[in-house]
Amino acid sequence: MSESAAGEDWQAWVGRKETIRERIAPDRVAALGATLGLEGNYAAGAALPPGWHWIFFNRFVPRHELGTDGHPRRGGFLPPVSLPRRMWAGGRLTYHKPLTIGGEGVRESTILKVEAKSGRAGRLVFVTVSHSVACDGTTCLTEEQDIVYREAAAPGSSAPTATPAPQDATWSEEFHPDTVLLFRYSSLTSNGHRIHYDQAYAQSEENYPDLVVHGPLTATLLQGFAERRAGKPLKSFEFRGVSPLFVSSPFRLEGRGDGRALDLWASGPSGGLAMRAAAEV
Repeated sequence: MSESAAGEDWQAWVGRKETIRERIAPDRVAALGATLGLEGNYAAGAALPPGWHWIFFNRFVPRHELGTDGHPRRGGFLPPVSLPRRMWAGGRLTYHKPLTIGGEGVRESTILKVEAKSGRAGRLVFVTVSHSVACDGTTCLTEEQDIVYREAAAPGSSAPTATPAPQDATWSEEFHPDTVLLFRYSSLTSNGHRIHYDQAYAQSEENYPDLVVHGPLTATLLQGFAERRAGKPLKSFEFRGVSPLFVSSPFRLEGRGDGRALDLWASGPSGGLAMRAAAEV
């Protein structure tokens, strides 16, 4: 049984399920394409690019149900972990077939496990959630998400030393984030977390130097990067966030591969590793 040092126990949440139904609306898909500056066929009947399903199946909760960080208050589908900081740490995706733009989507979610651990940042709680996403009655992708809750950083504390990114990339692209991009992506994903658009909050409350680039946004960019370089659709993709990226600095999407298996990463302006990923095509 996973139990925190404070005596909290969330095993009753293991096995909890949630189902959300939503049309894969073409106008929303086109809005993400415009946000990322990517041209494509976003009309009904076309295939949804990998990672773009994250703009769907997100509950937009009433204002009075939000916490001070902009996330929905604790409890509900996810366990009411009392640790104040929450982030999406990584995940694993298997693509069976593309979702169809304009189709009727269904996401069925299950909490697989809840584990309490200790790390450099103090107490941590990991929640693993599985998702199965179907479109017009056919399962299109399965996914596991790792969500981590942690203690707040001490005011004025320095960030951990960055892990160096690999230096032997075969492919590399530079990406320039900006505040409008982060704002629009937050809106499209129903993500109210203030670290992505409220600079004063990000700096004074969560001890970041600037607005934080969304982890799922970086993972989406890496998936598109992988497909462009491989010239084939993705079969699987897994990723792990290592350190944050910030709106004030460009970052690089990089990788190498043998035509089927791809090793991918995102690196910050000083060469630090921000996200590590692997894909198969």
